[in-house]
Amino acid sequence: MQTDYQKYLIFLSVILLLTWTLSCSGRSGKMKEAGVHTSTVLNEEVSSKLIKIISPEENTGFKLYQPVKVILALEDKTRVPDSVTVYFDGQYVTSVKSDPWEYSISPVFTVTTGRKSLKVTAFKGGKPQNTVTRFMIIYSDLVPKKYGYKVIHTYPHNRDAFTQGLVYDNGVLYEGTGQETGSTLREVALETGKVIRQLNLDDSLFGEGITLYHDRIYQVTWKNKIGFVYNKSDFKLINKIYYQTEGWGLTTIDDKIVMSDGTNILYFFEPEMFTIVKRIEVYDNKKKVDQLNEIEYINGEIWANIWMTDLIARIDPVSGKVLAYIDLKGILPKPDRDAETDVLNGIAYDNQGKRIFVTGKRWPKIFEIKVME
Repeated sequence: MQTDYQKYLIFLSVILLLTWTLSCSGRSGKMKEAGVHTSTVLNEEVSSKLIKIISPEENTGFKLYQPVKVILALEDKTRVPDSVTVYFDGQYVTSVKSDPWEYSISPVFTVTTGRKSLKVTAFKGGKPQNTVTRFMIIYSDLVPKKYGYKVIHTYPHNRDAFTQGLVYDNGVLYEGTGQETGSTLREVALETGKVIRQLNLDDSLFGEGITLYHDRIYQVTWKNKIGFVYNKSDFKLINKIYYQTEGWGLTTIDDKIVMSDGTNILYFFEPEMFTIVKRIEVYDNKKKVDQLNEIEYINGEIWANIWMTDLIARIDPVSGKVLAYIDLKGILPKPDRDAETDVLNGIAYDNQGKRIFVTGKRWPKIFEIKVME
């Protein structure tokens, strides 16, 4: 009869024998399994590549309403996809099913300026095998006109106002001002520059653009990603709004509120929930036009101060192209400048009187101007 100790020795011998056998066979062990698995995955990845883009090259430039010729090629001529779908700027364009693997994207797709994506996906056996994405730039199809100005009239302006938003309505100006510990919303008498009503924002907020929508005033802040909706009559807070970018300028087009964020992008919001319904990227015929600051809707165009310049860009709100530039260089005379005088910023429009008003941050004057050829 075996003792417990003898049973233990027999058990231990069996375990050692099995371990040695499996190790020598090479059929076990994590390194071997991992190696086989990795090789299988790599082979699958290589075999899934059916198609590549030959043209257009990355960041190729096109003009508005210009067709885009897409030229594809097979990665392996022995492996032909069943079809290749083509998407432009997120929209389905076509499905190419045979050689030549080419297609000309219609001008009906190139109707807005900006950086656009071209995406092609190859299918085999009803399943997507590989997707290739490339980007291109759609520029304006026209050279923007260049205009000057004539000063028609000047009005007094509070020199302490760091102007970020300016709106004209029924004989008065509504003005949003910025700076930490100094941001405000103001109602101002145009003729005298007197502040009729003022609301001070919390010291933690840097006030930016304002706009009117019916009987409400919208005001955004710079980096806090929060804005406010007030009663126009008494500046009583009605609601708060939220957005994901910086807030710079605001204007209203019909039933949409448009916001700039210091880039070349303009965002169109639904006013009640303040959700984005559209965005455009602003380009002229050569480059993107960024640093868009205070904005105003005038006669079917968005006018935008370009920060740190004396230029106003006149933008088509449908396509995003720059129609013209207005150069306001020298509009504030040197005697009216001091150490606190900052950049041109602030555009307001009297829709009934067809008057255009401009000013700047900590400027002592508001100018009524006429645009000149």
